[in-house]
Amino acid sequence: MIRVALRRLAASVLPPDPLPSAGDLLAWYDRHRRALPWREAARDPYRIWLSEVMLQQTTVAAVAPRWRRFLARFPTVAALAAAPWEAVAEEWAGLGYYARARNLHACAQAVVARGGFPDTVEGLRALPGIGAYTAAAVAAIAFGRPVVPLDGNVERVTARVAAVEEALPGARPRLAALAQGWMAQAPARERPADFVQALFDLGATICVPRSPACVLCPWQAGCAGRISGIAPLLPRKAPKPARPLKRGVHFLLSDSAGRLLLRRRPPSGLLGGMLGIPGTPWREEGWSTEEAMAHAPLASANWRALPGEAKHGFTHFELRMALLAATLPPGAAVEGEWLTPAAAAQALPGAMQRLLALAEAAGAVASDTA
Repeated sequence: MIRVALRRLAASVLPPDPLPSAGDLLAWYDRHRRALPWREAARDPYRIWLSEVMLQQTTVAAVAPRWRRFLARFPTVAALAAAPWEAVAEEWAGLGYYARARNLHACAQAVVARGGFPDTVEGLRALPGIGAYTAAAVAAIAFGRPVVPLDGNVERVTARVAAVEEALPGARPRLAALAQGWMAQAPARERPADFVQALFDLGATICVPRSPACVLCPWQAGCAGRISGIAPLLPRKAPKPARPLKRGVHFLLSDSAGRLLLRRRPPSGLLGGMLGIPGTPWREEGWSTEEAMAHAPLASANWRALPGEAKHGFTHFELRMALLAATLPPGAAVEGEWLTPAAAAQALPGAMQRLLALAEAAGAVASDTA
């Protein structure tokens, strides 16, 4: 009861939508900005767009080396557009959410066809695979447009500063309007790219999901969430429905040299166009041995079931995969690509790498898959 009373008292003395100082945030950013490789690319829309696509659902620590490696292979949007899909898929392996790679390739081709990146949110959104967030981020950072993209960091900062207790995703329109209102201040309008990146950094380094470092925050004085004592609880999130469980069976076939058989998955669907370990489709009802063996790359091989199962989480379902292993019989021929375990570990997407780890643990492949 006392906590509720204090929160109501705090709400009664604070403006409904506090307007924090853009100048204070920019001054903090000038001193404490993160050194990120894509910030070294002075307003290069290709490099900024690539970083934003890679950062979706992936951590900065994981993206930084892969961003450099990707640029070394595809240094310009024209180089990316001209590359075959197989090369793009190979370079994207391990980053997850592989529809991003397909959209990246299609978008690069569209950009080259039109003669370059558009410099407005509307123009960017018209490109294949670019949604509201990415369009706003590229428009602000690469072209200086005064628009605030709403990512998880910006949502968290905004919900806490304004003490927005409505749960996500329903709160997003209000959070977007609040954040965009902050851009109306003169310091932010003059430095929109820096202001947006300052919001990103504030959420990533100070206003973190758990135990925010409020004493170090340049906006602490006017943060309604901090004053009312609810900042660590924000933003609230509506409960997510349980994800269904799907199952599959995969077949790890090795030849006499220890190479592994891989096959390219169909171009559409999950992991479309990526290399994979042959196996069944993934479905909720699971697979009997007889059903699964109909999908084996070589039914006559001496298949043995490896202990355990590989687990992987996708956005909309959980996946459990059983793995059978065999050695290619002398004289047998099987269609596909044969890679060493080390090369396979580099080429395969994350779900398939879980299968390699399972095989390594069972001694079915050499330990150089790491």
